[in-house]
Amino acid sequence: MPMPQAGDKAPGFSLPDQSGATVSLSQFKGRHVVLYFYPKDATPGCTTEACDFRDEHSALVKAGAVVLGVSPDTVASHQKFATKQGLPFSLLADPDHALADAYGVWGEKSLYGRKFMGLIRATFLIGPDAKVVRVWPKVKVAGHVAEVLSALQGGRADAAPAPKASAAKKAPAAEAKPAAVKKPAAKKAPAAKAAPRKGARG
Repeated sequence: MPMPQAGDKAPGFSLPDQSGATVSLSQFKGRHVVLYFYPKDATPGCTTEACDFRDEHSALVKAGAVVLGVSPDTVASHQKFATKQGLPFSLLADPDHALADAYGVWGEKSLYGRKFMGLIRATFLIGPDAKVVRVWPKVKVAGHVAEVLSALQGGRADAAPAPKASAAKKAPAAEAKPAAVKKPAAKKAPAAKAAPRKGARG
């Protein structure tokens, strides 16, 4: 299956998470969903990525998003991984890679010259209307979560924080101006004292 692109309807799903509860895309209607696919629990890159999502989880939720991780690992594997890393979001078990196929992220990979089928690390930002908003097709872990958060904040309440930020910037500038005006006034004082000496010589 080709990878869904921005504007496409996101493929639906119902999969078990690490606690065995069924998680469906339809239950998050009206909210953004960050659906990130990763190759394997407890491997270096996947652990870093999961911990980055964990560390920014409150900011992502504040921006109106639900975070869902997906890999071909089992529920038991997810449970162990989520518990060890203290992950506050669902990890969906996709052992037959049906969801990975639906999102076009199951494909040929190569490692040390050996080709094999596997999961391609990718992230999909799904909008409140269940349409794909943005796709990161080949994720590089470093800085990725910050990009996702930035996309969420930019697409949502961009106007709300802006006035506060500009007001905060203006306040120090206004305070600085009177200080700058006082300095030249202080320099004029010695010049005024020098004037009577000229008059005394004449």
